Amino acid sequence: MKFIVKLHPEVMIKSKSVRIRFSKLLVSNIRNVLRKVDEETAVSFNWDHIVVNNRNADESMRDQLVERLQSIPGIAHFFEVTQHRYESIDDIYQHAHAAFGERLAGKTFCVRVKRSGQHEFSSLDVEKYVGGGLNQHTDATGVKLKDPDVTVNIQIEGELAYLVERRHDGLGGMPLASQEDVLSLISGGFDSGVSSFLTIKRGCRTHYCFFNLGGADHERGVQEVAYYLWSKFGNSHKVRFLSVPFEQVVEEILEKVDNGQMGVVLKRMMMKVAAKLADRYDIPALVTGEAMGQVSSQTLTNLNVIDRATEKLILRPLINWDKQDIIDLSRKIGTLPYAEVMPEYCGVISQKPTVKAVMAKIEAEEDKFSEGLVERVTQETQYFDIRDLANIGKTAAVEIDTVPTPDAGDIVLDIRAPEEEEQAPLAIDGTEVKVLPFFKLASQFNKLDQQQTYLLYCDRGVMSKLQALYLKEQGHQNVKVYRP
Repeated sequence: MKFIVKLHPEVMIKSKSVRIRFSKLLVSNIRNVLRKVDEETAVSFNWDHIVVNNRNADESMRDQLVERLQSIPGIAHFFEVTQHRYESIDDIYQHAHAAFGERLAGKTFCVRVKRSGQHEFSSLDVEKYVGGGLNQHTDATGVKLKDPDVTVNIQIEGELAYLVERRHDGLGGMPLASQEDVLSLISGGFDSGVSSFLTIKRGCRTHYCFFNLGGADHERGVQEVAYYLWSKFGNSHKVRFLSVPFEQVVEEILEKVDNGQMGVVLKRMMMKVAAKLADRYDIPALVTGEAMGQVSSQTLTNLNVIDRATEKLILRPLINWDKQDIIDLSRKIGTLPYAEVMPEYCGVISQKPTVKAVMAKIEAEEDKFSEGLVERVTQETQYFDIRDLANIGKTAAVEIDTVPTPDAGDIVLDIRAPEEEEQAPLAIDGTEVKVLPFFKLASQFNKLDQQQTYLLYCDRGVMSKLQALYLKEQGHQNVKVYRP
C-alpha cells in the first residue's frame, strides 16, 4: 500500500528554507501518527510530495491509514497508488488497463500524466497512448477531456509508474508544531472545541486548560473532548491538560462582586490564571471560543476589558462566526456529541450583566478578592499528560431524578445566588424551602440532616443538575432536582 501525499498550498509557496523545514516537520508528524497503526510504515520526502509506503497493509489497515492521513494538519490531499516498473509506454498502458479497465465500462474518461526525470517520451505521449488503448480495448463510452466520469491519473518518476487508485482530501492547514504552542481554555461546549481544532489545524500544538466548576463528572466530560481532539488531529505531539479548581473564585465573585459585573470579572479571572499557567509552561498565547456578540461578556467593549487582564496574547478563532456555523463544524470534526451534553457554566453567573464594562469599576470589584486568590488557584491546578487520559472512556451517565412536585417530607434547597433568591424568593405550599447557595453546598451539605431527601432548585435547571451530580459523586444519594 502506497500513498503520495501533497502538501497544503500555503506550505508550497513558502521560501525554499521554510518549505523544507515545514515539509520535514510534516514527514515527522506523519511517521509518528502512522507508526501507531504499523511500525513498519515508511515515510520519505520528495520536493513536491511525500511518499508513504506500507507493505503489510490489508483492507482494514488501509482504512486506518487513510483515516489517519485525512486528520493530519498540513496535508492538502493524497493519492492511493500502485507502483509498477516499466520498460516501455506499452507496459504503462497494460498496468493501467488491468487497474481501470472494468471501472470504465459505460463511462467517459481522460488520462492525466505527471512525469519527473529523463525520458524519451513526453507526458502527452503517454496520455495519448494509454488513452487510445483504453478507448479501444474497454467498454468506455469515450474520451472526454473536460469533466469526465473517471480520470486515470498516472505519475511517472524515473523507472517507476504510479497508478492513482483513489484521491482523498486532507485536512489542510499547517504542519503541527510549525507554529508556536497555545493554551486553549476549554469548557467542552461547541465553541471551545471548534476553536481548539482550528488552532491545531493551523499548526499550533494546543494544550488545554479547564476551569472546573462542576465536580469530577464535569471534568471527565471535558477530558473526553480534549483527548478526542488530540487523538484525532494532534497526536503526533504530546500536550498537557490542566484542571483548575475554580469553585473558590466563583464563590468570591458571587459573595463580593456587583451582579452586573460578574461575567466580565469571571472571564478576567480565568485569563489571569490561564496566563500564569501559560508562563509556567512557556506558552506564548491563550485561545478562547468567544464570538463577537454571542453573549453579554463578548461585546467589543467587554472583550477589550477582558483582554487587559493580562499581557498574554489572546486568540479568538471564532470571533466573527455565527453559532450555526460553529455547530456545523463541530458536527464535521466529531465534537458535537460531547458538546450537546455539556452544560455551559458561565451562563448562570449574572442576571443583568453589563454590556459596556468600565475598567475602573471592574478593577474596583476585583480589589474585593481575598489576597493571593489567583496564586492559590494556580498552585492547586492539576496537571495531566494528555496520553494519561486514554482510559477515560465514555463518561458513565449518572441518573439524577427530576421531580415536578415534592413528596411529603421532601426539603427543597434553593441553591441560587443570593441576588436571585432575594429578588424572587421561592415558596411552595406544604413544603419546607431552605436557602443554601450552590457555592456553599460542598462545605455545608454534610451539616444537613442526611435522613431527609433534598430537591435542588435553580431557575434554569443547569446549576441544580450539576450540583446534584457533584453531591452524588461524594456519596450522597438523597438528592434530586426540582423542576416545577
